[in-house]
Amino acid sequence: MTATGHRPAKASSGERVADWFDGRLGVYALGRRYLRKVFPDHWSFLLGEICLYSFVVLILTGVYLTLFFHPSMNEVTYHGGYVPLNGIRMSEAYASTLHISFDVRGGLLVRQLHHWAALVFLAAMLTHMMRHFFTGSFRRPREVNWVFGWTLLLLGLFEGLFGYSLPDDLLSGTGLRFVDGAILSVPVVGTYLSFFLFGGEFPGHDIVARFYSLHILLIPGIMAALVVAHLILVVYHKHTQFAGPGKTERNVVGTPFLPVYLAKAGGFFFLVFGVLALISAVATINPVWSYGPYRADQVSTGAQPDWYLGFAEGLVRVMPGWEISVAGHTLVLGVLIPIVVFPLLLVAIGVYPFIESWVTGDRREHHLLDRPRNRPVRTSIGAAWISLYLILLAGGGNDIVATRLHLSINTVTWAVRISLFVVPVVVLVVTRRICLGLQLRDRELVAHGRATGVVKRLPHGEYVEVHRPLGPAELHTLTEHEHRDRSDHRDLQTADPQPALDGAREPARHEEPQP
Repeated sequence: MTATGHRPAKASSGERVADWFDGRLGVYALGRRYLRKVFPDHWSFLLGEICLYSFVVLILTGVYLTLFFHPSMNEVTYHGGYVPLNGIRMSEAYASTLHISFDVRGGLLVRQLHHWAALVFLAAMLTHMMRHFFTGSFRRPREVNWVFGWTLLLLGLFEGLFGYSLPDDLLSGTGLRFVDGAILSVPVVGTYLSFFLFGGEFPGHDIVARFYSLHILLIPGIMAALVVAHLILVVYHKHTQFAGPGKTERNVVGTPFLPVYLAKAGGFFFLVFGVLALISAVATINPVWSYGPYRADQVSTGAQPDWYLGFAEGLVRVMPGWEISVAGHTLVLGVLIPIVVFPLLLVAIGVYPFIESWVTGDRREHHLLDRPRNRPVRTSIGAAWISLYLILLAGGGNDIVATRLHLSINTVTWAVRISLFVVPVVVLVVTRRICLGLQLRDRELVAHGRATGVVKRLPHGEYVEVHRPLGPAELHTLTEHEHRDRSDHRDLQTADPQPALDGAREPARHEEPQP
């Protein structure tokens, strides 16, 4: 006699497909581990998402533009939708740019969307990097991720330069003339480097094709790999968070990746995409038809690079035109010194985490972010670096400043030269004093509470202002760094650079322990 029972229900096709992949790739275990990853909430964390989403927009629009752009400097006679330039000899690169702008449906919008996304991408990267700098999130174990982000910014600068130069219009050609002059100033090998880059005497016939290969293949490939590595390390190290009640070095408090964070991130992507599209539709950028095709015997008046390279041009414009002769060779210091200082400014901010770790002797792991006011030295150094960047950016447009303000260009240039040495020092000192003042105010709040504006008369006749004690959450935020510093001091005295995490408390309210 056989027992009868319910036969197991047949698995659906979706379940069978999921089982097939799980048996070969282990996707269930990976999904179970990472799809519930916890991400903290803070508005400053959106800066990194703006970087990522604008990079995605760049990739999508770039793919579309490659379908119509011809990276060739062969001369053709233009006959297209822009009537004022009909019959003019120009390169195929410039002619195809005009074709995209006037004859391809939606081409001008996509061109402008690509350019605006590049500007926002670099602005978001710089702001994102400085957010990490001021909050100290670059400390162990995230130094490698800091280097990845810094490398992305450096590659983004050159990627923007190469893309900006592709249309072969008079404005981009003037920028390439600037690049050629900088290369020629390099002692001994400058001439060879120029001939190698341009394929002969400037402007040559190969530069657009070479920049095109770098712009759409090599640099984007490296950047995409770095973005993936950057995100993997963010997941591996867990996300940093600002101090608050229930938040420690041993946990992460926030919302799970699926479904909460994914839904918010998806909506934010479309918001960023929509804002970029709106800007591109209403604000003209890089109207190459206004400049005309590049000719080596002409220069564009008021030529300015995009904002992210303005500081490099500012270095050259404010530098005196010094020349010296060494062993029969002329060294153009007016150009050579700026092209040496240009990478040094970027390297200075890139190596700062390692310098701070070496100076302070701090080898411990950090997962809680600092309030900038509680690290006055670091904050003042970062503010001074930003002031130096902005001064050089203004120096890169000294002719525009002089024209708009009706000033002598020599006056503007000398003002920038003096400011270059004075303003960063002033900003350094003032920022440090502001941080110390804010710390003092925080201590006063902790000691006496927040003023209510209510004046009370005491029985003996004295008038005092009534203060409201701070709540536990606000008290924790204002005093947490002091407790952490004392704990760090004890850890340093025990000479244990690797903090034990065995005492991590149980997860609660979407809380994830650190590894």
